[in-house]
Amino acid sequence: QLQLVQSGGGLVQPGGSLRLSCAASADGFTLDYYTVGWFRQAPGKEREEVSCISSSGGSTTYADSVKGRFTISRDNTKNTVTLQMNSLKPEDTAVYYCVAGSALSREQHDYDYWGQGTQVTVSS
Repeated sequence: QLQLVQSGGGLVQPGGSLRLSCAASADGFTLDYYTVGWFRQAPGKEREEVSCISSSGGSTTYADSVKGRFTISRDNTKNTVTLQMNSLKPEDTAVYYCVAGSALSREQHDYDYWGQGTQVTVSS
């Protein structure tokens, strides 16, 4: 079964940058055939889509709140998906989850596989 391992995240000042990465943990499993994305959940708020990328990398989605600041990319030769987050704001503070599914979707219930979650805190 596909397992997702996240890395990156942490504490950054407003205006700073962070990078999140998502990789398949088990040998023999590859992200190549999966749409991969990121959702986040802030304290007291519902989980929301951040960004997703199709298996080929040819299609992407972004939440309006992160457009122009976040960039999702994938390197299928390295079996990883990266979320580059720039110009971070305090409202970006949340636990970020990597997800994988069979089709590009903005709905969390369409994703079968979830990473362990990574805390991102934007604060001065």
